[in-house]
Amino acid sequence: MKTVIKNGVLLDNQNSFKKADIEIEGKVITKIGENLATENCNVVDAGGLLITPGLVDLHVHLREPGGEHKETIASGTLAAARGGFTTVAAMPNTRPVPDTVENLEALNRKIEETAHVRVLPYASITIREAGKELTDFASLKQTGAFAFTDDGVGIQEAGMMLEAMKRAAAQDMAIVAHCEDNSLINKGSVHEGRFSKEQGINGIPSVCEAVHIARDILLAEAADCHYHVCHISTKESVRTVRDAKRAGIRVTAEVTPHHLLLCEDDIPGLDTNYKMNPPLRGREDRDALIEGLLDGTIDFIATDHAPHAAEEKAQGMQLAPFGIVGLETAFPLLYTELVKKGVITLKQLIDFMTIKPSESFSLPYGELKEGATADIVLIDLETEKEINAEEFASKGKNTPFNEKKCYGWPVMTIAEGKIAWEKGRVQG
Repeated sequence: MKTVIKNGVLLDNQNSFKKADIEIEGKVITKIGENLATENCNVVDAGGLLITPGLVDLHVHLREPGGEHKETIASGTLAAARGGFTTVAAMPNTRPVPDTVENLEALNRKIEETAHVRVLPYASITIREAGKELTDFASLKQTGAFAFTDDGVGIQEAGMMLEAMKRAAAQDMAIVAHCEDNSLINKGSVHEGRFSKEQGINGIPSVCEAVHIARDILLAEAADCHYHVCHISTKESVRTVRDAKRAGIRVTAEVTPHHLLLCEDDIPGLDTNYKMNPPLRGREDRDALIEGLLDGTIDFIATDHAPHAAEEKAQGMQLAPFGIVGLETAFPLLYTELVKKGVITLKQLIDFMTIKPSESFSLPYGELKEGATADIVLIDLETEKEINAEEFASKGKNTPFNEKKCYGWPVMTIAEGKIAWEKGRVQG
């Protein structure tokens, strides 16, 4: 039976609202228009809510297998649906790592069995993400790998990274990099800056990230490889990527909501919910990230959703693991802090979270049009609500934004034509 979403509002390319209905048959959007017929159809009354494409997040940690006490594919993808995401790409720092055909096949089966939304699995660049031996890129691509990354650790040897890029290019696949030179980390747990000095703790310098990006950009040029920078965080990194794009090198970059909205000045003492990697940098870095997003240096927004158990985060700033959750709060936070305050437009925000990541990796998602996959979100832009971590579908409650009041809350998420999440209830 067809489904018709009635009385919705779409955003056009001029950032103007227009009323519209959307007809869905199976997994596909079949009609977009006004006053669509509803005979013999399931009807969803949008009641004036904004209708957008399903959000796309190409950097999440679902923890399964091996870290199910932090998150599972089921809980993480329900969190994604609750946040309006219909496509997520799962990082490979699990145990076991998806570094062989067998491990990736097992992961694909678990995704098929338990995921609430589409999951694109990364495969690792090296065996066990140990940085010693490259994986079999060709067989992993054939088994469904989305791209290759050792996210969580940077590839330390330039020769190994160059060879990885050559192999990825031969398969028309991307190398996605966590950029961090281990010799410069200095056992840091926060950014090397004002906060680290005040607290008397080791800091991670900005050059730790930027020097790896600069190296990798030159290697990507030599290998003719698509190179993607994870969670860019420093003004030096932005400048390096900007220069590379001007030189015609095939590099893309992402930025997280927390790096756009927070800096080291916002850390209220030794609160581990403000500990993430890369760390919150200086105010000038945050300003450079916003500028880079607006001028096209940074291609899209990704959450780096990184759930941890409460007892792990309770170990103190130096021992607690890096990372915060983000799937369920990303859109409301960015809408409230950037759109409502006039930093970016609503159209830009939606593009940064839908079509821009899709275009960067040639994915057929992130658009509302006839014939497209029916990945759709209904969003309430008018109701203010407080973030409550205890209500999260994610097992992880580790967020620095708890109790913050926001607008722009997803109310219903439709993935491939089926309701994946609706406010107040979950569909099977």
